[in-house]
Amino acid sequence: QVQLVETGGGLVQAGGSLRLSCAASGLTFSTSAMGWFRQAPGKEREFVAAISSGGSNTDYEESVKGRFTISRDNAKNTVYLQMNSLSPEDTAVYYCGAGLNRRQLTNGRPAYWGQGTQVTVSS
Repeated sequence: QVQLVETGGGLVQAGGSLRLSCAASGLTFSTSAMGWFRQAPGKEREFVAAISSGGSNTDYEESVKGRFTISRDNAKNTVYLQMNSLSPEDTAVYYCGAGLNRRQLTNGRPAYWGQGTQVTVSS
């Protein structure tokens, strides 16, 4: 079955950086669009970033543009989220998602979800 396993979360001070990884198995990774989502306490899950299957096209939620970078390594079946200039407002559980295309991800409807990894940014 499809498994998406996120790692790399943790506690970081404001202004710091973290890199999240999502290792995928059970799907054809090289033809899957991949994305990141987050859910803060008391809020709905929201789209953060998406990348096309080949890696040439990306989408970002407005508040993370210029701070977060999504990338992928199809040889390792892994997608990454480099997060810089973190603020307490970025505190959330971050989820990896896989879908047929970027639109499916930007609409918040990936076919598969990971279990999430906690990111906490202290002020």
